[in-house]
Amino acid sequence: MPFTRAELEAAADNVIPDVIAPGLRVLFCGINPGLYSAATGHHFARPGNRFWPALHGAGFTPRLFTPAEQDQLPGYGLGITNIVPRASARADELTPAELSAGGAALSAKVAEYRPAWLAVLGIGAYRAAFARPKAAIGPQPDRLGASGVWILPNPSGLNASYQLPRLIEEFARLAAAARG
Repeated sequence: MPFTRAELEAAADNVIPDVIAPGLRVLFCGINPGLYSAATGHHFARPGNRFWPALHGAGFTPRLFTPAEQDQLPGYGLGITNIVPRASARADELTPAELSAGGAALSAKVAEYRPAWLAVLGIGAYRAAFARPKAAIGPQPDRLGASGVWILPNPSGLNASYQLPRLIEEFARLAAAARG
């Protein structure tokens, strides 16, 4: 569904509810919602975002889900949240203070829901939110409470460094670890 510029800008105040439940296998964590996602009310909704194809390609879901089907994820042991709830056109609009506060809020959320893995989608945001400047893609040596932490590349279409086949490879590494 196409949105006008004014509709997208008006969506900046919208908050997308988490898709979360206790004891998930993986809680995926975006940086923050884009304006398109905020307008639809669904995570990773912008056409061109590769989250849903990567999720399916890695074997997390039995078929390619649409963003509107996000509420089915807990049935597969999966959930979605964000470091910062505020929507923006680009993640680089977030301040270091917002990312740091988001990291603290995310830590509390992970402590409450206790997913086996927290998968943060965006290395720069993880580094800023958790003061881990040397973090790299993949499993992290530090845990967040009882949860393992895994950094995945940002699936945004703006991240040209990771095309879909490479994203699927990274998601599949996590899928294998999450299966145990």
